[in-house]
Amino acid sequence: MTGRSVTVRGPAAAPTGLLLVAAAAAWVWMVTRWGGTRATPGTMGLGLPAFLAVWTLMMSAMMLPATAPVAGLYTRTITVHRAPRMVVFTVAYLLVWAAAGLPAYALAAALGRVTSLSAMAGTAVAAALFTVNGVYQLMPLKDRCLAKCRSPIGMIMRYASYPAPSRDLRAGLHHGAFCLGCCWSLMVVLAAFGVMNLWAMVVLAAVISVEKLAPAGHLVARAVGVVSLALAVAVFWVPALAPALTGGGMTGM
Repeated sequence: MTGRSVTVRGPAAAPTGLLLVAAAAAWVWMVTRWGGTRATPGTMGLGLPAFLAVWTLMMSAMMLPATAPVAGLYTRTITVHRAPRMVVFTVAYLLVWAAAGLPAYALAAALGRVTSLSAMAGTAVAAALFTVNGVYQLMPLKDRCLAKCRSPIGMIMRYASYPAPSRDLRAGLHHGAFCLGCCWSLMVVLAAFGVMNLWAMVVLAAVISVEKLAPAGHLVARAVGVVSLALAVAVFWVPALAPALTGGGMTGM
């Protein structure tokens, strides 16, 4: 396919383990820094640089565990300097999610203004966010992006064709783009629960991991879409389902 052979070598436990350690460290920081679940609306009072830093740590905690198997497979094609090259791959991957923090900040700032309006306005916006996620979870584009993450051997072969000096950087950016395609709508839903709602983060991280790693992950993605559409209707009767937008007073999910 690429004109180059892909050589898969030895176990890659150490570099992959470092990825999981980084994710665990990000979770520890999130828990100890914020001290519990929150349904804080808007940007939590953070300026853009601070928001992007927190956002990137959040994405490290939520996304790296589901990325570890792909990273491990990619690592096994590397013959020398595995650890530093995996650092480049991981940093490039997180750069994609850091860039996604720019529209996330704009969305959070806009939603922060919504909370100053009537409760009905917040409820309507929450319903719209749930609907966006529900529709996207059921779209073929979601399935295509998810298939790339679930069966990455084709991507690994593609990465082997990249020029060596930029291979790890381009591979991380490319894989990050497909992960963003898989999961961006779930991050939109996070805004309804509160960007720093730790329970919501845990649940969504679990959903992301199951979608990507479980044998029936594509069915789970569709089920999540149906649940999200149901929430879009239910939130009008139970506004506390979207505490960050409706002032429902919930600190958890």
